[in-house]
Amino acid sequence: MVLGVDRDRDDALAPNDLDTVLGKAVAILRAFGADDRILPLAELARRTGLAKPTVHRVAGDLVRHRLLEKTEHGYRLAGGLFELGMRAATERTLLEVAMPFLQELYERTHETVHLGVQEGTEVVYIAKIGGHRQARSPSRAGGRMPMHCTAIGKALLAHAPSEVRTAVLSGPLARRTPQTVVAPGLLRQQLERTLETGVAYEREESTIGLLCISAPVLDPDGRTALAAISITGPVGRFRPELHETALRATAAALSSTLARTRL
Repeated sequence: MVLGVDRDRDDALAPNDLDTVLGKAVAILRAFGADDRILPLAELARRTGLAKPTVHRVAGDLVRHRLLEKTEHGYRLAGGLFELGMRAATERTLLEVAMPFLQELYERTHETVHLGVQEGTEVVYIAKIGGHRQARSPSRAGGRMPMHCTAIGKALLAHAPSEVRTAVLSGPLARRTPQTVVAPGLLRQQLERTLETGVAYEREESTIGLLCISAPVLDPDGRTALAAISITGPVGRFRPELHETALRATAAALSSTLARTRL
């Protein structure tokens, strides 16, 4: 699990946030993208809009607190961020409990397996398991995707509070591929179907060439999704319908186990 920052988020800092030391520090940390290893001082200043002397001063404080590491060519995220992330009790417990179930599902399918949770109107991927034949996918542990174009997102959205569903269905549905569902009425029908069948599908809606099936991990009352599990594979080889039974069984077993842990 990658616990750091994600520049793909829609909740970018407002200009006023940069007036505080904490806001400046967060802006610097969030300046790192998923593929960034080291960023020079000048690039951090460009991405944050902060003056170079300010970035240098705040970055120095972050280095002293082990949240950044200074290198010959710039700065990189440090291990202190991972340590803090691992103290997030709910996500840590969820991952620890879920991992055996995810590994077993991977062994049964040998396809890419994800575990995701809802945050706002997005999916946050908590875990991703895949072997040498895994499908190429933009998802990553610690990354985010819109709920409306992913199978995990639809499984979560179908069981989300009414205000979350309203926010998604009433807002613009970004088209990520030609297959993305952008009509609120059609998406609503898919969510109703998910409630009936217990599974959600994505057919090249987030990434061309990928198919996905997902099932929610429900709380004891059977209404709210604590998380969702998905199986992903490539078009032409992967037949998601064949995995419905195994996926529903895995999600139900994890739900029962989580209920006993009182997550």
